[in-house]
Amino acid sequence: MDQTNILDVPRVYPDLLQKCKDIGFSMPSDVYIGTLLKTLIASKPNGNFLELGTGIGLSLAWMVDGMDERSTLITIDNDAELIEIVKKKFKDNERVVVRCEDGSQWIENYDGTPFDLIFADAWPGKYSEIDETLNLVKPGGFYVIDDMTAQPNWPDGHQENVDRLVGYLGKREDFTLTKMDWSTGVLIAVKK
Repeated sequence: MDQTNILDVPRVYPDLLQKCKDIGFSMPSDVYIGTLLKTLIASKPNGNFLELGTGIGLSLAWMVDGMDERSTLITIDNDAELIEIVKKKFKDNERVVVRCEDGSQWIENYDGTPFDLIFADAWPGKYSEIDETLNLVKPGGFYVIDDMTAQPNWPDGHQENVDRLVGYLGKREDFTLTKMDWSTGVLIAVKK
């Protein structure tokens, strides 16, 4: 099996990769995470999805490609420059809501429908507001995080944050957990 032979790349993905280079965006999501997210989202027809940490929209492109026409997705980031790029690329897609705001505040204030999948790729929802975020996952829904394997851009001491988070998630009895030493290190939890 050749996992590098990816045939169904989202149409907008190459443009977003080029934009990463153009503006020097140094935290792009891994292509394999994108393919995984697309597959997981495709398993939830008429789904409600959340991405915390939009970045430049690479993972979002894969997630949108996995959605059916009745699904919706909210994506949040606090970087106004990146959000403007993402808004332009996804402006014609009514299923996607792109928000520029503080993720912690958004999580604390959200009182809508729970989510079929949350991809937490930012500090809020991953290292802070973890209980609040996990409460937003529907039974049978996915909580997905990546970058669980040491990355070159990690600040000193970050491994302790990762270890603490993985340990905490492993003790939760309301989620079934799979840790994968694949791509950038992935953790998938499903709410019981």
